Amino acid sequence: MGVFTYESEVVIAISPAKMFKACIIDGDKLIPKIVPQAFKSVEYIEGNGEPGSIKKVTFGEGSQFNYVKQKVEALDKENFAYSYSVIEGDALMNTLEKIAYQTKLEASAAGGSICKTISKYYTIGDFELKEEEIKAGKEKALGMFRAVEAYLLSNPDAY
Repeated sequence: MGVFTYESEVVIAISPAKMFKACIIDGDKLIPKIVPQAFKSVEYIEGNGEPGSIKKVTFGEGSQFNYVKQKVEALDKENFAYSYSVIEGDALMNTLEKIAYQTKLEASAAGGSICKTISKYYTIGDFELKEEEIKAGKEKALGMFRAVEAYLLSNPDAY
């Protein structure tokens, strides 16, 4: 088994508290409404969103995947940090044991946020993950963040 790590940062025009609430705390309900072509639904199989909870994310018609199951690993509301693992689903492509994501939102000097993410891909056997596959996934995640940012900018009283 190999572990491939990818780190990224993106600057967002929304404060960390507002973005964290929209994306993480209320994201299971909000994101499928904002980008229904990408996400059809999110339902908890175990728990209610706290660490140890397991949720099933069903992708929309615009996605190449059907579903994933995610396990909430950590939720730090005071420090705007969240981590979860993809533990099952066709996005693992029978080549990955799991994918672990860590997200932290910090205040930026410009008044918005810096969203820092670390993704760790745990491969099965000798499989080697291609960097372009990782970048493609990160581009989709960035698109989701940008969609939430646009929603919050156009609906300033929503959160």
